[in-house]
Amino acid sequence: MANRVHRPREDAEFNFILGMSGFPVLAYFTGTWAKAIEPCRVMDLVVGAIADEYTGRLTAVRVDITRCPAATERYGITGAPSCVLLKEGEAVSHGTGPMTITEVRMFLDGHL
Repeated sequence: MANRVHRPREDAEFNFILGMSGFPVLAYFTGTWAKAIEPCRVMDLVVGAIADEYTGRLTAVRVDITRCPAATERYGITGAPSCVLLKEGEAVSHGTGPMTITEVRMFLDGHL
């Protein structure tokens, strides 16, 4: 995964990243249970590539559902992987399930 993707260890760190980002935030939520591991690994690669491509326009954050339960609840996340595009902390777009790079670009289209 690209170094441009933040990995908060807890909700407070996630909130700090949101507050300090001067860009929209692509938060993608991951899980560690058996059915989520492989799709989340795929999303790690996709979001890493997107973070590189959108440098200077987007902040990417990998959010572990178990480490950041308040963020998970706040954005209504019910499965992993899930993506939420945030502007000033407010969700403007949601997506659930693994996505290709093209699908993530479409997910972001019109919001950046």
